[in-house]
Amino acid sequence: MDAVSSIHRRPERSAGRGELDLFRALPGLFAVRDSQELMSFPFFSLAKSKRVVPIDYQTSSVVIRVEAVPEHGMATIWDADVLIWAASQIVEARDAGLKTSRLMAATPYEILTFVRRGTSTRDYTRLRAALDRLQSTTIVTSIRQPLERRRHRFSWINEWKEMADAQGRPRGLELILPDWFYAGVMDASLVLTIDRAYFDLTGGLERWLYRLVRKHGGRQPAGWSFDVVYLHAKSGSLSPLKHFAYDLREIVRGQRLPGYRLVMQRGRDGERLQFAPVRSGMSSYRRAHLPGDKL
Repeated sequence: MDAVSSIHRRPERSAGRGELDLFRALPGLFAVRDSQELMSFPFFSLAKSKRVVPIDYQTSSVVIRVEAVPEHGMATIWDADVLIWAASQIVEARDAGLKTSRLMAATPYEILTFVRRGTSTRDYTRLRAALDRLQSTTIVTSIRQPLERRRHRFSWINEWKEMADAQGRPRGLELILPDWFYAGVMDASLVLTIDRAYFDLTGGLERWLYRLVRKHGGRQPAGWSFDVVYLHAKSGSLSPLKHFAYDLREIVRGQRLPGYRLVMQRGRDGERLQFAPVRSGMSSYRRAHLPGDKL
């Protein structure tokens, strides 16, 4: 720990990065943190296929537009694992009294193992592609803009580069986070701890749903519920409502969201998805076969 602390007490400068100090990733595994704003709103593609159609989301108080370039496509919810890793690093260091920065240095191995990915050549290639999508995707939003009609435009990563020593041997990578994301992570009220099992969820919709459920449901014993039409709009999904509702039912049938039990209910006003925290110690089989579940 002393070696790690000394690195952060005497931060390095990186040429061409202005006044940003270099924050080196902390070693090991620790609590997984996520941005509540990224959990609440449609910022990412939920599909593994390339998406170039923008996300446009607007309420009386929030405006979001996410744009992609044809070369890389829109950043996906799997790409967002890099941001979850970054948020976890920053919060862990901040809580330990260490200096943090938007300029971060890490090895691909550190990022991939934290988010439960493999470390093969193929996984490294996929990480580079994720970084390209995060850098090339642009977001325009009114969130955290104090004046009406003000907008903040940014990319999830300002820039990133692979590092090498004098002999050409790889030394990991550096990336710069945008002010908007970094400021949100530094605000303790805008960050939540999530279950590490989140990284095991394979579907884009179920990943998105877990983050939404964790944000809104929290640990409320009575749980929460959402109208399916509202969820469809909130997701930013290109899937038609009928297909979206079918996919939700499949997620309810599988009961794979860590820490929550899901129930699909039908009423006169349409379908609603209800969720509540599960009791600790209850097996996944029992959670999936509780009475009263309606699919």
